[in-house]
Amino acid sequence: MDQLKQIYILIFFFILSVAGLRSIEKGPHTQATRIIEKFMGTYNIPGLSITVGKNGQIAWTKGFGLANINEKIPVTSKTRFRIGSISKTVTSAAVGRLVDQDKLDLDAPIQTYVPTFPEKRWPVTTRMAMSHLSGIRHYKGNEFLNEKYYSTVLKGLKIFQDDTLIHEPGTHYLYSSYAWNLVSAVVEGATGIDYLSYMEDTVFTALDTETLIAEHQDSILIPIASFYNTENGKLILAPQINNSYKWASGGLVGTTTDLVNFIHNLYATDFLSQEVMKELHRPNTTRIGQSINYGLGWQHYRDYWRNPFIGHSGGSVGCRAMLIYDPQKEIVVAILVNSSSEEDGNLNLLAQRIARRFIH
Repeated sequence: MDQLKQIYILIFFFILSVAGLRSIEKGPHTQATRIIEKFMGTYNIPGLSITVGKNGQIAWTKGFGLANINEKIPVTSKTRFRIGSISKTVTSAAVGRLVDQDKLDLDAPIQTYVPTFPEKRWPVTTRMAMSHLSGIRHYKGNEFLNEKYYSTVLKGLKIFQDDTLIHEPGTHYLYSSYAWNLVSAVVEGATGIDYLSYMEDTVFTALDTETLIAEHQDSILIPIASFYNTENGKLILAPQINNSYKWASGGLVGTTTDLVNFIHNLYATDFLSQEVMKELHRPNTTRIGQSINYGLGWQHYRDYWRNPFIGHSGGSVGCRAMLIYDPQKEIVVAILVNSSSEEDGNLNLLAQRIARRFIH
């Protein structure tokens, strides 16, 4: 009888353990891991970092795959990647700070802060530049693969500053990273401090993103991923580039934890007033009232169920990035990968899928 009782007890504990394992398997971390591993396999992605924030806390952070293929260096949560155009969103916080301090008027002519910038047929303002309504052109030719070092922001403006505007400001949406290079010059003019010093001393420190930094070629940024392109289905090292001409628009490197901390602290601190936050986030419109779903450095999205969220995507040589934030559910997802290709999969949809796993 005692032996039979022991067998029943063993069976009972076995059932509990199986139920427990199944419960773990159904948890958000496990589900998210499976989604990411399948995504990486499908699109031949060498390395990926992800951090999920929930209710102001880090809910999950993990590295997948390899930061360097040849040396077999794994991605960790501390691996830096190029964040691409998410640099614009980070820069918007600097602009917002200056607006709060009455040091910058978004609707003043650019020459108020950058007197060396040539006047155009129509006046250009900081608001127009930040919302991609300025008419300033985007990259052309191989400019995206720049190898030249520019020692100052103003020297970097020479690439495009003498070109005519594509259209009258406010009339059309035209995505332009060069317009954001001009925004960094505005920051310098409004503060009297060079852009990178202002960002490091004022923004990065205050918002707990101190491993977010400019990618100088002669700096040792360890740990940092190697970057790859896909060619004929194979991964090859991306060409060497110099991002000194575009710090504000796409030249920063950091971790996914940096990006989630950026969002958390932007909302949890008084770094920006609520009024300015709304100004940065509010979607702009053209002169005829057409919404462009873009604020001042913030993109607006909707998921499959039409739920709204904000953030920014990023693309750089050998790297892609995604940052999304759902203010209502207080969920943040940051994803960075060290490969770039039109066939590398949709990081926006991937981030949305991961976010849904952590909502409840």
